[in-house]
This record gives sequence, structure tokens and C-alpha cells, in this order.
Amino acid sequence: MTTPAEQAAMARARTLADGVLGTTSPNPPVGAVVLASDGAVVGEGATAPPGGPHAEVTALARAGDRARGSTVVVTLEPCAHTGRTGPCTDALIAAGVSRVVVAVPEPTELADGGAERLREAGIDVELGVQRAEAETGALAGWLTGARERRPFVVWKAAATLDGRVAAADGSSRWITGAAARAEVHRLRATCDAVVVGSGTVLADDPQLTVRDADGRPAARQPLRVVADRRGRVPATARVLDDAAPTHVSRATDPAALLAELFDRDVRRALLEGGPALAAAFLRGGLVDEILLHLAPKLLGAGPSLVGDLGIPSIGGALTLEIVDVTPLSGDVQLRLRPTRHTGGRQHVDGGS
Repeated sequence: MTTPAEQAAMARARTLADGVLGTTSPNPPVGAVVLASDGAVVGEGATAPPGGPHAEVTALARAGDRARGSTVVVTLEPCAHTGRTGPCTDALIAAGVSRVVVAVPEPTELADGGAERLREAGIDVELGVQRAEAETGALAGWLTGARERRPFVVWKAAATLDGRVAAADGSSRWITGAAARAEVHRLRATCDAVVVGSGTVLADDPQLTVRDADGRPAARQPLRVVADRRGRVPATARVLDDAAPTHVSRATDPAALLAELFDRDVRRALLEGGPALAAAFLRGGLVDEILLHLAPKLLGAGPSLVGDLGIPSIGGALTLEIVDVTPLSGDVQLRLRPTRHTGGRQHVDGGS
């Protein structure tokens, strides 16, 4: 049984993990909180970029001598192997903690055995606390990589109420307002890569960088990825400038593209392409989450939100679960997850 203080600490640990999302790949974004015997927080931490300390190590360092006899609350089972850094289990044992509360058990064979190692050292371990929330939170991308050997894919799109992503004349700036555009930059910052198709590059010439509220480039930029199977992107495209790294892929389908990105340590990819690219990923069952920005506008004509999904009747419609609804000034953000996948394949670089 967990105490109210441990439950609150796990919620805090999940928030800490959210704060480093997009900076830790290929390592998992983990949060950890150290509780003294009276339930007071005496240390906390989150995973550093690769090569830096893991969440537990940072939290223990901040707790200092107060870590002895404490409870450590962490979103992922502490590792028992040596990689770029030493095993977190050894750090916990050396600190003299008495209890470890874990949200998600370790899913990989390489790092498995942390709970067993701690128990052998006389430390009480409880697994599975707020597991569902942690698995669908910051850890979702890393867990998808561990289980499916591909990045977690977030499809972001902006549309009018009648599902148009541009007007009939091709103009699309700006469908949504400033608050929604700022949210896109925040979202990009949480991802390892931003993916578009060659059609989007040819039509809009986007730069695909992350900028802060003042319009300045962020210190860390995700990989810009262009699906360009037919080699249509010109050398003058802004996505090829030196503002951020870029990968131009000749992959013939979304699965092959994601395999390339996984090999480049991408664990969370933001899909920003147009209707054809979105349809290709959806048909392949490769969209894990959707962030749809809806503007209270009507066009009545123009490109639709998504291309042909190969669904002939309403009974076969791809159903989405609404996770949350967030007002964005005059617009609305819908966070959705597919409840099933359509299957099928399409090329990745159509008229997106």
C-alpha cells in the first residue's frame, strides 16, 4: 500500500519527467522524488541528456544525508546494468534508502532486474503505482521504442471546423491564432524529430525550427525530417539551412522511415506533414497520438484534413478517443488517440 505522500510524490515525479521530454533520447525521460520518513520531499530529479546522471542519482544527490532511510519514488524501475552511467540500483543501495516506489516496471532485458537487486539488498520495492498515467505520459515514446522498435508518432494538424487545412487558393497562413502557433513550438521542443513530406516543403517552404515566446531560436533543435522519395526538394529549401540538423529520407513507406529514425535515436516524432502523409501513417497504423488545433472558421472548399484512408463505409471509420480538450485563446486543441488502426500501406511523400 502506498501513502498519500507517495502518491503525491509520484504525480510530482511524472511532472518532472514531462519537463525533460525531448532531451533524453535514446534514454527514457524519468522523474524521481526522495521522501523523508515524515513524508517531506528532500530531493528530486529528472533524467539528464545522454551521458548525464539518471533521475534517481540527481534526486539522491540533492537529498544528501537525508536520503538514508528514505523512500524514493520513481517513474521507471531503476536500472541494474552499466551503460554510459553506473546502475541506479547501486546508487540507491549506497544511499541507504529503505523503500522504492515505482510506476513502470523495466520492459527491456538489458536493464531488467532492478527491483530484484534492490530487494536482495533489503530494500522494500512496490511496482505499478500510477502505472497507466506514467505509461501514457513522458515514457510513452521510449516505451514504444522498447516494445516496437520504432518512434512514438504524434500527428499535429490545424484545421477549420469543416476540416480544411488550407483555402481553395492554397493559402493556409494563418488558420489558427498566436496561442496555437506557440503551442506548436512547445510541442516541437518535446520531440526528437519533426517530420514533413516533400509536398509540404514545396508548398510552404517551412523552416521547422523551435522558437521561444520572443521568436528566438531555442538552444536545442529537433531533427528536421523530409520524406522525399522522389528527390523533389530543392537545395534552396529553408529546411536545409544550418538552423537545425536535417535528414532527407528516400524511404518508400512510413515504417521504413520510422526505422531510419529509430536508428538515429529518435524515440518521439512529430508528424507535421499534409493530408497525404498523414493518411499514409494512419493507414500503416503508425499514429499514436493526435493533436488537432481547430479554428472557429469555415471555408467550404480546400484540402481536407487527411487523405484517402481506404475506408469505404461509415462502419469502418477510424474511431478516436478524446483524451482532453484545451482552449487556445480563440481556438481549441483536441488530444486524441486511435482506438484501432486501419492497416494498409501508402507511399510517404505524396502531395503532403
